[in-house]
Amino acid sequence: MQYQTILWDITDGVATLTLNRPERLNAFTTQMHREIRDAIDQVERPGAARVLVLTGAGRAFSAGQDLEEASSSGRTADFDAASTLEENYNPLLKRLRALPFPVITAVNGIAAGAGASLALAGDLVIATRSASFLQAFARIGLIPDAGGTYFLPRLVGMARSMGMALCAEPVPAETAAQWGLIWKCVDDDRFRDEVAKLAGGFAKGPTRAYDLIKQALYASSDNDFDAQLAIEAALQRQAGQTEDFAEGVKAFLEKRPPRYQGA
Repeated sequence: MQYQTILWDITDGVATLTLNRPERLNAFTTQMHREIRDAIDQVERPGAARVLVLTGAGRAFSAGQDLEEASSSGRTADFDAASTLEENYNPLLKRLRALPFPVITAVNGIAAGAGASLALAGDLVIATRSASFLQAFARIGLIPDAGGTYFLPRLVGMARSMGMALCAEPVPAETAAQWGLIWKCVDDDRFRDEVAKLAGGFAKGPTRAYDLIKQALYASSDNDFDAQLAIEAALQRQAGQTEDFAEGVKAFLEKRPPRYQGA
């Protein structure tokens, strides 16, 4: 597929997907969703990549749904908001969550609406100091979607979630980091290097262990203590049978950096 709304690259195990409609603040269109699906098809192939970086071109991560496309008929009543969730956003979120390696959302600017929700879908969210997160839905008479009502209470609690959703005010990246909404906020001039360092480390790390870590942590919100202990034991058994675990122990005993193959 020839991409017109995204940039796509896989180098040394690092897959980078860049939303590339800077003139529209990387707002989502039906075509962009098609192109993202095609890119994710590629990254899901065994051995294709060991980390995915999702970012935006220009001064925004994403402004969310392109409202001009949504109301192209001139009648908002003709726009089925549920259909675009069911056909595009929800399947994308599920696929990102299920990827067997880390997903980094590198938020280079404003993340608003569904763009903010997509940003929070990353396993690790790193943002520039100039970035911000805006649950803009109430401004146009909608509710947070694309996972927004799932992510927010789990990340920052009900009080802050209600404030973000009802007041629809931007939350600066530095505040987002202090709240625990995101992993890290870095200075703009260091952002690219920080993302590359983080992604490069994952691309050389114990990929299967990263997959099992994701499974364990994401399961925890729905489990009681006993169930989570059982999951830890089951997943640790799998981790202990990997070649990377054997290499990690060997490297530790030999006092050298491990050479993980992702196996």
